[in-house]
Amino acid sequence: MYRERLSGTHVRSESARRLQQLLLNYHDFRYFKAEHRLREDTRAIADWQAARLKSTHQDLYQHPGYHSGLEFLLTDLYAPANMTRRDDNIDRVFPKMVKWLPDPQLHMLAGLVELNLMTQQLDLELAERLEELGNPAAGITTEHYCEAYRASRKLEQRRQQMTLVATVGQQLDHYVRKRSLGWLLSISRVPAERARLSDLHSFLHRGYSAFRKMDNAGLLVARLTAREERVMDNILNGYPNPFSLPRDL
Repeated sequence: MYRERLSGTHVRSESARRLQQLLLNYHDFRYFKAEHRLREDTRAIADWQAARLKSTHQDLYQHPGYHSGLEFLLTDLYAPANMTRRDDNIDRVFPKMVKWLPDPQLHMLAGLVELNLMTQQLDLELAERLEELGNPAAGITTEHYCEAYRASRKLEQRRQQMTLVATVGQQLDHYVRKRSLGWLLSISRVPAERARLSDLHSFLHRGYSAFRKMDNAGLLVARLTAREERVMDNILNGYPNPFSLPRDL
């Protein structure tokens, strides 16, 4: 809907240019996915993976110092729910974003968009592999998931995804430590509602609040990525219980 606004916006910096291209890529993918025969399968996969991540990292998820951050990561950044209006809002305000936001924040937003796009692309590819193997996503099991995972043609992108999670997590932690960001979000709520941007504002405020409450976001992200790298190796090596990890990891 807002593709022309994205492509027609003049950008002056490399960060703005990168964000623009990623938003264009994400915009096109969203419309491609909306017409894809396996779009409902990707929702089932996202639900299953979110539940699996909560189970694998249950100790961190229940930890009061990490719960809010993990909840935001699993329900907003990796969201099974439909975020079409939020994503449309980002496209709509892109011209203002590149005009008013400093380069470091545009760079961080580009990382978030790239992570979201990559995750959804990998979910769709997994749905395709499940279909090829004759295993419906609606009844996905650990065995079916691992079989499709090993058949993936995008294993390198999966490793890149984990690197990107670490990078974006560190950047988010850096920005939420700035008190000015909380003040800005507070005074911008009413203008955001008037501009029909309440979904986007709510998303940003939830992320800010979640990461501000965390004891050490950097440590959490490091542990998550280390664990998920071990899970990936377990799956590729055919371990019978790939999501069972050592207590000290």
